[in-house]
Amino acid sequence: MKYLISFFCLILLTACGQLPKDTSRWNSLALREVINEYHQYQKTLSPFSQPGVADNNARLPDLSPQVLLKNYQGKKKIYQKLLKINRESLTQSDQINWSVLAYKIKNQLDSYVNKEHYMPLTAESGFHVGISWIRSRVQFKVEQDYQDYLKRMAALPTYFDQQMAWMDLGIKEGITQPAVVLIGFEESIKAYIKQDVTESEFYQPFKKMPDHFTASLKADLRAQAQQIIREKVNTSYQKFYDYMVNVYQPNGRQNIAANSLPNGDNYYKNRVEHYTTLTMSADEIHQKGLEEVARIRAEMEQIIRNVGYQGDFASFVEFLRTDPQFYATTPEELLKEASFIAKKMDAKLPQLFKKLPRTPYGVMPVPASIAPKYTTGRYAGPSREDQPGNYWVNTYRLDRRPLYVLEALTLHEAVPGHHLQGSLAKEMKNVPEFRNSTYISAFGEGWGLYSEFLGIEAGFYQDPYSDFGRLTYEMWRACRLVVDTGMHSKNWSRDRAMSFLADNTALSLHNVKTEIDRYISWPGQALSYKIGELTIKRLRKKAEDTLGVAFDLREFHDEVLKNGSMPLSMLEQVINQYITEKELPKDGK
Repeated sequence: MKYLISFFCLILLTACGQLPKDTSRWNSLALREVINEYHQYQKTLSPFSQPGVADNNARLPDLSPQVLLKNYQGKKKIYQKLLKINRESLTQSDQINWSVLAYKIKNQLDSYVNKEHYMPLTAESGFHVGISWIRSRVQFKVEQDYQDYLKRMAALPTYFDQQMAWMDLGIKEGITQPAVVLIGFEESIKAYIKQDVTESEFYQPFKKMPDHFTASLKADLRAQAQQIIREKVNTSYQKFYDYMVNVYQPNGRQNIAANSLPNGDNYYKNRVEHYTTLTMSADEIHQKGLEEVARIRAEMEQIIRNVGYQGDFASFVEFLRTDPQFYATTPEELLKEASFIAKKMDAKLPQLFKKLPRTPYGVMPVPASIAPKYTTGRYAGPSREDQPGNYWVNTYRLDRRPLYVLEALTLHEAVPGHHLQGSLAKEMKNVPEFRNSTYISAFGEGWGLYSEFLGIEAGFYQDPYSDFGRLTYEMWRACRLVVDTGMHSKNWSRDRAMSFLADNTALSLHNVKTEIDRYISWPGQALSYKIGELTIKRLRKKAEDTLGVAFDLREFHDEVLKNGSMPLSMLEQVINQYITEKELPKDGK
């Protein structure tokens, strides 16, 4: 309210000619008003945006056409107000606020215009997976928490029907996932249908309930939950399973390219700009990828020579893919090895950073329901303050999860990668709340890949096979620049893309297939890793070359991370200003 009063006072002063409209103070207050309006609007959109508010925890998102249109129109008005603000007159902190909010809203608007709600799934996951995690957003402390959760579960049939209605429109307009990436997708739906409803993921909150609940209350809530899961949850998933098998999969499009979609060239260009946050063309990215592939391949060939291997690159990779010495024999062995690597890196963090987050993290397997088509590992951040982050390790098909890539994977997904970066962002103080939760792929994934590189300086990859694993992961991200642009803008076939990835990395063939299908179903996202990493490395070199002996690696890392996710162009401004200020003598002369 105080910002609102100040804002209208400034309007009156400007009308009287007493204040030029482009002053820093005017634009700063105008930005705060837009941010406040955005926050308030977000709270009206989704029950997940404001947990704990009366009647909010009992609802699921409304995906009806009129609501989605209203949301689009409302955000468009906010975006137009944001664009009228003179960004250049703002302080650096407000420029970051402006750039992150503009990026965030623009993508929400683009998503609606691109009709991404017609296709609410990728090769590895979908809305049916995301909605299963509603329990993680609630602290089950009082009876009302459970009653609200029961109402949410009871609302699943409507939610699923709305999603399938949009998918029907997608079929009619040719906006579907390609049929080839949907093979086996139905198994990820079937995994949620439990005949013993007490084994359902949705039932988990009822297994251990607060001690202060009476026995009769616990029994009543459990009985309600079992009935709702049986009659609402299971039936929703079964209906979606039948729809997927009988309707959606048979109508999947045959062309894998994003540019085969309606308005496909513009759609892919939009996704490229969104996921890189830059204005690079698909051709430029493709060429950069080929250059990186050649550079990394030379380093990999050198390791093959260093270990004394007599065969060629292909036979060495086949040796890595098939020799039992490189694979865990039990899920526990893989998880323990990942945990050990993570703990070793924990001890190295003070050498690389001045500021560390307070949020802890754990190591756990990828949920069995999605593991078969899921990537090798991923970081899952906490939904609430009383939760840790989790580094997910895929223990499905152990003979496809090589140990020689585990150091690179762990440093990327846990520390100093996603957990460190994401936790510092969540713990930022005195920033608008949208900044704490915004994740920009080029920044976050670029940092994750850069974190793999930091392992060299932290003393990892001492084993040459592990170092080859690091390079194969870097090569994997370089190949992404080639195959993503190749498939979506250069008419590459799926087989050609798989061959390119298989021929240049030591990824298991299972991972190669899983990854290529992911890129097909998620155009542009795969570009963010290497583009982000190259940007961070370039900015670091600039700081090192400019500052010389005054360069402090810990300080540089803190500068990169202290403001959370941001577009790469904004990060460049931040680091350039840091370099300039660091260059100035302390007396300012």
